[in-house]
Amino acid sequence: MKPPNFSWLFLCPCFLVVSGDGGTGEETWAKFANLPYPEDNLFLHDTFPEDFIWSVGTSAYQTEGGWRQDGKGPSIWDTFSHQQLSCNGDVASDSYNNVEGDVSAIKSLGVTHYRFSIAWSRVFPDGLVSNLNEAGLSHYTHLLQRLRDVGVEPIVTLYHWDLPQTLQDLHGGWINETLVDLFSQYAEFCFRAFGDRVKYWITIDNPYALAWQGYGTGQLAPGIQGTLTAPYTAAHNLIKAHAKTWHIYNDRFRQSQQGYVSIALASHWVGPRNGDINPETVHLCQCSINSVLGWFAKPIFVDGDYPTCMRDNLKSLLPAFDDAEKLKIKNTADFFALSFGPLSFRLLDSKLLFNQSKKYQLRQLLSWIQIEYNNSKILIVENGWDDSSSNTKTTDVYNMYALKNFLMDVLKAIKYDGVDVIGYTAWSLIDGFEWDVGYSTCRGLFYIDFQSKRKERLPKSSAFFYRQVIQDNGFPPVPENKPITGTFPQSFIWGISEDVIQVEMSPTTPQFVDRNIYQWDINGTGKLVKMKGVIGPIRKAQCTDYTSIRQEIHLLQDTHATHYQFSLNWSLLLTTGESTQDIRANLRYYKCYISELLRANVTPVVVLYHPTLEDQQLPSALEAKGGWMNTATMKAFVEYARFCFTQLGDKVRLWITMSEPNGIKHLERYRANFTIVGHNLIKAHALVWHLYNNEFRKTQGGEVSVSLHADWVDPADPFSRDDIEAAASTLEFDIGWFAEPILGDGDYPLVMRDGQSQRQHLIWRDSYLPRFTHQERELVQGSMDFVALNHYTTHLVHLEENTDPQDGSELKVQHLKDATWLASPDGKAVVPWGLRKLLRWIKSKYGNLPIYITSNGIDDDSPSKDKLRVYYIQSYINEVLKALKLDGVNIHGYFAWALRDIDEPNYGLYNSNQAAKLSVEYYKLIVDNGGFPASNSPSAKCHQGCNPFYLRKQLLVFTFCTLSVFTATIFLIIYYSSKRCRKYK
Repeated sequence: MKPPNFSWLFLCPCFLVVSGDGGTGEETWAKFANLPYPEDNLFLHDTFPEDFIWSVGTSAYQTEGGWRQDGKGPSIWDTFSHQQLSCNGDVASDSYNNVEGDVSAIKSLGVTHYRFSIAWSRVFPDGLVSNLNEAGLSHYTHLLQRLRDVGVEPIVTLYHWDLPQTLQDLHGGWINETLVDLFSQYAEFCFRAFGDRVKYWITIDNPYALAWQGYGTGQLAPGIQGTLTAPYTAAHNLIKAHAKTWHIYNDRFRQSQQGYVSIALASHWVGPRNGDINPETVHLCQCSINSVLGWFAKPIFVDGDYPTCMRDNLKSLLPAFDDAEKLKIKNTADFFALSFGPLSFRLLDSKLLFNQSKKYQLRQLLSWIQIEYNNSKILIVENGWDDSSSNTKTTDVYNMYALKNFLMDVLKAIKYDGVDVIGYTAWSLIDGFEWDVGYSTCRGLFYIDFQSKRKERLPKSSAFFYRQVIQDNGFPPVPENKPITGTFPQSFIWGISEDVIQVEMSPTTPQFVDRNIYQWDINGTGKLVKMKGVIGPIRKAQCTDYTSIRQEIHLLQDTHATHYQFSLNWSLLLTTGESTQDIRANLRYYKCYISELLRANVTPVVVLYHPTLEDQQLPSALEAKGGWMNTATMKAFVEYARFCFTQLGDKVRLWITMSEPNGIKHLERYRANFTIVGHNLIKAHALVWHLYNNEFRKTQGGEVSVSLHADWVDPADPFSRDDIEAAASTLEFDIGWFAEPILGDGDYPLVMRDGQSQRQHLIWRDSYLPRFTHQERELVQGSMDFVALNHYTTHLVHLEENTDPQDGSELKVQHLKDATWLASPDGKAVVPWGLRKLLRWIKSKYGNLPIYITSNGIDDDSPSKDKLRVYYIQSYINEVLKALKLDGVNIHGYFAWALRDIDEPNYGLYNSNQAAKLSVEYYKLIVDNGGFPASNSPSAKCHQGCNPFYLRKQLLVFTFCTLSVFTATIFLIIYYSSKRCRKYK
C-alpha cells in the first residue's frame, strides 16, 4: 500500500510561518559561507584529544539473529519483516552465537568503546519485567565480560526500535502512554543488572525515524500508517519515556555507578537552495533542522517544549507538555548523542526540507548543535555511509572515503570551531540487516557472507583505515608534507606556458596602417585633427607594430619569468590551401614574436604540435588522408619540423616536438585506434629529434624533447594489492606508454605487453598494441634531451573487475575523489605532494635525467583574487624544491600555466582583460627570491637581484650607459680638438 501523503502537514514555504526559538543556530550558515579560503578547505593534519572516545557500534535486531533462540520473544521487527519485507533478521550476522567473533573484530580495531543495543524481548519476552529470560540476561552479561577482558568500554542502547510484539499487540505501541512506565521499568532493571559495568547509556535510538516512519508512513516497524496525530503522539511518549528513565538513573543509580545517560538523536543537514543565504532561506533551513532534530532536542536540552516553528505550523496536531512535564523533561541528557548517516537522509520526509537542499556536512551540524544547545558535549554515536553495494566484499573504498571525510569534519569542528566532541562511533562493526532495505546495502567495517554458516568476520578497507586513524589518534602531521625553505640554483628556469598564441595576419599599430597626418587642436577641442590633403609616407612593417605581441610581452615581463612556452600552429605554416602570402604573414608573426621575446630577455620555448588541442588539428590535407593513422603524416611532420628549425632555429634553443601526445586516447576520433596513433606519434617525434640532432644541433646548439601529460596516480585503497597494482599499471599506461620506448629499452612497458594483463584488465576495443622493429627501437630509444612533464593533479584509482573502464582508460579502474582534498571549481584535486612523487618515480625509473615541469596550473574562478592558484603555485613549487634538495632530482625548470584566460578560462595569471590576478605577485616573489629563502637569509632580501633575468637586464643597462658616456666623451674630445686646430691655423 502506498504511504499516505503528509505534505499538507507542513505548509508550502511561501506561507510557512518561521518563528525563532531564541537560539543563535541561524548564525551557522553565514559563518560557514565566510570561512577563509582555501585555508579552511585544506586537509587538517592534527590529532584528536587524548581522552577521545573511539567507538564502533551495532544494534541487536540488525546483527544478533537467534530470533526464537533460548526463550527470546518476538519483536515488532520480527513481525514486520516476516509480513511486509522480502527478507528478515532471523539469522542476520548471527552475533548471538558469535560473541567471540565480534569481540575479536572489536579488539582488532583498537577502539576504546563498543556501542550495542539490548533486545528488550530477549531479556523480557513479553516486555514485562515480571517475566525474565535468564538466557537473555546471561548473553549480555557474557558480552560485557568479554568486552572488559579486552579492555573495551560498553555504550549500551536500551531501545533500538525492536519493541516486544506483545506490547504492540496489547497497547498499540508508542502511541499509548502506558509504554512510558513499561520502558522505564525495563530500563531500571538494566541499570541494576549491568550498571556497574556500563558508564554510557542511550535510552532510545533515533526517535524521529521511529515515530515518523513507524507510526506515520509505515515504512518502518510496526508499519502503522496512522492518523495525522499518531507520529506526534508517539514522539511525545518517547520523549517522556526518555525523561523518566533519565530521572530514575539520576535519582537511584548515578551516585553509585557514576554513569551518563542520553538519547540518540539523528539529523540531516540542509543549506539554502542555490547557495542563496538570506534571512528567509536561513529561517527555512533552521526550521528544517528543528522539525527533525529540534523536535526532540529542544524539549530535552533547552526548555521542555517543542520548537516554535513546529508549534506554529502544526498547531493542534502537536501535543502539548504541561508546565510540570516541561520541568521534568528539560535538561534530561548528560551529553548530546548524535547520529548522522544515510538513515538521516533516506528516512527524511522531503517536505521537511522546505524546498532547501540536502547537505552531507557533519561539521556544520556539529557547530549548529554547539550554538543551539548550550555548548553540550557531543558523542557521535552513529556515523558512516552506505555508498557500496551488496556486491562489495572487503574493498569498500567508497565507505572508507566517506568515513575519512566525516572524521575530517569532526576534527575541524574540534580544532577550528571549538566544538566539544568527546567521541566518535563508526557504524557499523559488521554487515547486517539494514532495516527496510534488507541486505541490499552493507555498512559494516567487517564483511559477512550471509550465505555461509560460519559468518566469518573479514576486515574491509574501511576497517584497516579506521584502525590506523585510531592508532594515530587522528591525522598527525606528516614531516614530508611540511614546506621547506631554500632556493633553486641561479640557472633555474622560471617560465610560463601557454597552449596557443593568436596570430595577427598584419601589424595593427596605427602609425603603420594609417598614412594620414594629424595636428593638435590646441585652442579648440584639444584633440588630434586630420590634415586634409596631406598624406605621409608609409614605412616598412616592424615587429613592434603587432599590438598583441607588445601586450603579451608586457604581461610576461611583469611576472619576471625568464622563459615562455607556446605552440605553433602547423596548419598556419604548411601550404595546404592557404596562399603563400598568408603563410609568409604567419611566419613573420612567429618570427616577430620570438624576436620580441628575446629583446625583452624572455627565452622562447617552442612547441611544434599540440595533438590534443581542437584548434590545432592537423592540416586538412593530412587529416583527409587518415591523419596519424597514415604513416605519410610522419614524413609530413618531419618536413614541417625542418621548416621550423630552418626558419626559427637560430633564435630557439628549447624545442618540444609534441605537447601531451599521450592524451590522444581521450579524443573521440582516435579512441578506437589510439595505440596505433600513439605508435606513429612516437616514431614521428623520434624522426624529428634525429633530424635536429643530425642537421641542426651543431649550428643552433638547441635541445629537443616531447612533453608528456603526467598526473600522478595513487591507489584508492592503499590496503588493497589490486589497487596498488592498478595504480602502478595506470602510470605505465599513462606515462610509460611514451616514456618507456624513448627513455627505456625502446619498447612499451611490460604491463602493456603482458597478454594475461590484457585479458584480465584491458579493453582494447578495435585497437591493438603495435610492435617496433629493431630499427625503430634504435630510432626511438634515447630520442629526448630532457624530460618534459605537464603535471596538474593527482588521481585515485580503484580496480573494479565487473565494470567497464572509465573514459580514456584501458584499465578497468574507476577514478575516485577524496573529499578531504582541496579541489578546484572544476573538481581537480590540489595535491602538491603528487608532483614530488612523480619526480621521484621518473628518477628511479629512468635515471637522473634533466627534468622540466613544462606546465603546471589549476583553474580558479576568481577574476582577481585567485587565492586557490596562489596556494597551488606556492605548494607545488615547494614540492619541486623538495625533490631537488631532498631527493636529488635533476630538476632544471618550472613553467606556470597559463598566461591569460583565453582558451582555458579561469586558468590564467591574468584575466581576459589583461588585468593581473593576485597570483602574479606571488609567482613574481618566488621568481625574484629564487624559491623560498629562510627569513634570515640574505637571499630573502635580494628580490630582483636574485633573478638571472634582472642580472642580465641590469648588466645591459650598465653597459649601454657606459658606452654612451664613453662615446659622448670621445665625440666631445674630437669636436673641441678639431675646433682648436682650426683656430690656430
